[in-house]
Order: sequence, then structure tokens, then C-alpha cells
Amino acid sequence: MNLRKRAQTVIVGGGAVGCAVACSLAEAGRKDIIVIEKEDGLATETTSQAAGLVGQVRGTVEEVKLLMWSAETFERLQADSPESPAWRKVGSLRVAHCDERIEELKNLKAVADEAGLETELIDNDRARELWPLMTFEGVKAVLWCPSDGYVQPYDLTMSYAGEARKLGVEFHTGVRVTGVKIENERVAGIETDQGEVECELLINAAGAFAYQLASSVGIELPIFPVRHQFFVTIECEGIEPTLPVVRIPDASIYVRSEVNSILVGGWETGSLSTDPRTVPLAGEQPLVEENWEVLEFLGENVLPQVPAINELGIRHISRGWPTFTPDGRFIIGESSKVKGFVMAGGCNAHGISGSAGIGRHLVESLLESEPSPYV
Repeated sequence: MNLRKRAQTVIVGGGAVGCAVACSLAEAGRKDIIVIEKEDGLATETTSQAAGLVGQVRGTVEEVKLLMWSAETFERLQADSPESPAWRKVGSLRVAHCDERIEELKNLKAVADEAGLETELIDNDRARELWPLMTFEGVKAVLWCPSDGYVQPYDLTMSYAGEARKLGVEFHTGVRVTGVKIENERVAGIETDQGEVECELLINAAGAFAYQLASSVGIELPIFPVRHQFFVTIECEGIEPTLPVVRIPDASIYVRSEVNSILVGGWETGSLSTDPRTVPLAGEQPLVEENWEVLEFLGENVLPQVPAINELGIRHISRGWPTFTPDGRFIIGESSKVKGFVMAGGCNAHGISGSAGIGRHLVESLLESEPSPYV
């Protein structure tokens, strides 16, 4: 399909967020939408490097509600879409090893209660029933959220794209955006290596490339890509796909099952970041090399909780560049400086879990008269 010369809405970025936004806008009745992805396929950059965790427990009611919308959407897609997002509602356990973290869990539960999200503080015996191979050594409190879970990021993106295509959204892969046309301080179109496309609305869901796309219209985004790694072990007896996701903030790690294997990810102190100004708009993102010191750090931190991991080899390593913001909040919405330029990013490694909620927020803020309650 040739790239046409005009569209009402152009979305730059064919990952989970871009495809979720396309799907949400189309479901809300928006017509004439195209999605442009510079790689030859969808979900090949940051999305492909994600662990797919879906956690709804957050520090503000607005964030919780946004993520609740995502979880409800995954449930709907799992039931109704021909292309399953591989959603597993297995629940999650967030554990505390110190008194300060106990207070944090209590505060998170209070926010969840206000938002209408079911959570429960449980003891270690109940937690071990949910995760039999985990010791919960030194754990002082556990927050259980039964409606959390995980998806397969690629499958989720294909599910969004399939629903969007049925509603008339066009997808163009292998097209590199080189610039944005501005007339009278508003978006007039985009420039690509395959020609120009006039548009009224440009949605920036370009991940690590979002900074440069915004910079091309004079917007300085406070985002920066940070290296993230996780590994998957060989198969382990007793590991089932139905095990809850476990988050261990005091060790900066998370754990979930991956079929019959264990997936472990997290963040080392002083995680490597890269200057977004060095990520060329029409080029390639920086290579993310495996760092075995970080992988060993993750393994050592999970070992007291899952001793069996000491006997398991690693069969897969993933690494990528999710973008972060200084305050930990998403950047979503239309620019006040350039009309028609809309951000959907800065997801702080929560782009998969937040994708449907981001789409819903943009529907409410762009198409409906009432302001969105999500941000």
C-alpha cells in the first residue's frame, strides 16, 4: 500500500502505545488514521524488549484508573479479538522488607481503595501458597492485587493493530519520518523518506525517538532512554504460567513465570542512560549490549527468594531503551505550543501496561468535551 498524501491523523510509532492509540481513536469514531513505523514490522523496538508486566497499583488515583482501563481492555481483547494479546490475569505480589516499605504498601492500598481497585495485605503463608517456590525470606508485608497480570507485548500490539485495521486504520511500515511541517504554529503535515503527508493531528508515539520528533517542532521533552535488561531461565519444575507477578522494590527486581521458566528483570543502581539528542529521528537507536554484571546483580538479588534459580541456566536475555521522565509521570496530550502535536510517551517502562489507558485518555482529551480524569 502506497503512502497517501493526506490523512486527518498520523501516528508516528508502531509499538504498543501507537497501536493502542490508533485502536482507541478508531473505536471512538475517528476516521482517516494512518500509523507510520520506520522498521519493517510493528512492535520491533521498545515493545519487543518489554517484559509485559501489567500492574495497576500506583501512587495516584488517576494513574490507577488509567491502568485499570488497560487491564479491562486486555480482558476484552482476550475474549473478543481474533488476535489474542496473550493476557494472563494471574495477580501480583508486591513485597516489603523494611518498615518504610510497609508504610508504602499501606499508602498504595489506600490509593487503590479510593480508585476502586481490589487489593489485600496478606501474610507470608498466604503468599507462599500463591508462589510455592519463593521463600519470602525477610519479607515483612505483602500486597496482593488479584486483577494484575502480564501480556506478551508483541501479541498485544498485533491485537490492537488487528482491531484498528477492521475500523479502517492504515499501517505503513518501513517509512522513516524526517521532519514535521508547521504552518501558523500548528501541525500541517509530516515529511518522510517516501514523501509528505498532510495531516491535522500528529501523535508522537515514537519511543526513544520521541525526543527528536518533538525537538523538530521546537518542543523540548523531558525524557531520556534508560537501559533495561531481563533474563529468562531454562525450564524449571514447579513453575507454571499461572504464578503471580512478584515485585521486590527493596531489591529493585521483579519476577514472573514465562511458560515453565522464570523471568527476572529489574534495575541496577545508576542504570545506564543515553542522551536523547544522540538518537537520530530517521536513524537507529543505540545498540544495547548485554551487561553481565547487571544480569548477575539481578540473579544475586532474586536468589534468596527463589533458591532454585541457582541451578538454572539462562536461555534468553532481553535489553532495550524504555524512556523515563524526571517525575515518573507519562507525557500525554496536545502541546500548548504547537497545535495538533500530541504526545503519547515517556512511559517510565510502563508503556505496555499503560497503553490502552493512554489511548483512552487521548480519546477523552482530543475528542470529548469533558477533560480526562486520568492525568
